[in-house]
Order: sequence, then C-alpha cells, then structure tokens
Amino acid sequence: MSETPAELLRTAVRHDGARPFLTFYDDATGERVELSTITFDNWVAKTAGFLTGGLGAETGERVALRLPAHWQALAWAAACWSAGVCVVLGSGGEGGSGGGDVQVTVAGPDDLAAAAGSAPEVVGLALRPLGGRFTEPLPPGVTDYAVEVPGYPDHFAPIFPPDDTEPALDRGGAVHTLGGLADHARQRAEQLGAGPGGRLLVATDDLGTALVDALLVPLVVGGSAVLVRHENPAGRAARVDAERVTVNVG
Repeated sequence: MSETPAELLRTAVRHDGARPFLTFYDDATGERVELSTITFDNWVAKTAGFLTGGLGAETGERVALRLPAHWQALAWAAACWSAGVCVVLGSGGEGGSGGGDVQVTVAGPDDLAAAAGSAPEVVGLALRPLGGRFTEPLPPGVTDYAVEVPGYPDHFAPIFPPDDTEPALDRGGAVHTLGGLADHARQRAEQLGAGPGGRLLVATDDLGTALVDALLVPLVVGGSAVLVRHENPAGRAARVDAERVTVNVG
C-alpha cells in the first residue's frame, strides 16, 4: 500500500504543525501569505467539509479546478484528495475544465463566466488576500467559496478513508491514483535533489506544476515551499536568501 497525500499531510501536522509549510507570493500584486502546516491543514479540512457536506461530492467523483497556481488552489486539491475525489485539470497552463463528467467546477475570477453552468455545482474563488470574498455579484448559480467555507470544521475525517488506488489527478487525460501521486512526488524530489526538510522555491503560473513541486514534494520530504506567481526574476536571488530556500525550481 502506498501513502496518500492526506496521510502525508497528517504526518506533517503531527511532526510540527506550527512550522511554515507554504509561503505564497504574487509579484503582480505584491501579495505575500505564509501558512503553517496546521493552518494549511485547517483550510484543507474546511474545504473538504464544504466539498462533501455542502456540495455533496462523493468518493470517486470529479472536480475541475479552473484555477491558477495559488495557495487556495493547492488547498482545494488537497481537500479533494482527502475526500477521495479526483482533481481534473485541462491541458492549459492555468488549469482547465478537463474532460466531462465533473460534479463540481471551481473557478477563479477570470474564468467565472466560462465556468458558469459547466457542472451541477460551480464555486467561485475571488483569490483575494486572506481568502476574501467577491466584492461584485457573481453569475447566477455560482457559489462564493469565501462566504461558505468558514462555517465548516477545522478537522475532516471521512467515514471511509479513500483507498490509495482511487483516481486522484486527471491532467490532460493522464490519470494518477492517490498512491501514485505520492510515488511520483518521491521521484520528483529525487530529480530535484530535495532532501529531508528541503525548502523549495517554485516559480510557476501552472497549477499542475505547483501541485507536484509546491505541495506533494514538500509533503514527501517533510519540507516546505515558496510558491511564486507572476515572478519578477530580478528579485529571485534576494527571495532565495530571505526565505532560506534550499532547492530552486524552474
């Protein structure tokens, strides 16, 4: 049996829940958000509760993430995997609708119009600092994530924990299982030279890349990540030093 991403996150929380796990920068807006392991886990738990309790998603179903590389997108993916739900990404750089048969579509502010009506349930993420809600009315049938998710518990325990053979990530038609994702992340960590406790700087606007390099690899090595969207390359050297980066990706 292979470990699942949810089991890896549980291990990380037990080991040292207070340490920084994910630091997010958007150089286009100047935003910086730092989440400890336990804070990230709380977002994952609330999102998984919303996904299963509020949206009715069940093990084996599919959720399309039409989102950029953002810390909330990583929390959504981890929530799906905690519930045994398959994340669907398109072939486009910023995450797409993927194939058909999705029960939920999750979209960022730039994709709301196209996402409306694409699945039985559509959720909009404003992607504002501190997880803020939308300030403008949403299209009919679109639920504001930031309005709904705060009321869900900080802990999520599925009645039947998903098996490691459950489909977990459909990326352009290539499907990984929950256990396969953990195995793939270990191979990627070796490729990157990310050892135990490594801190990775991942500069990407591609969600699929971020899911592996900024979420799964840190989980398998017991490390952390600095995820940078819209990177200004001129600031990389200073950021590597300030954030104590040990592995520079991309």
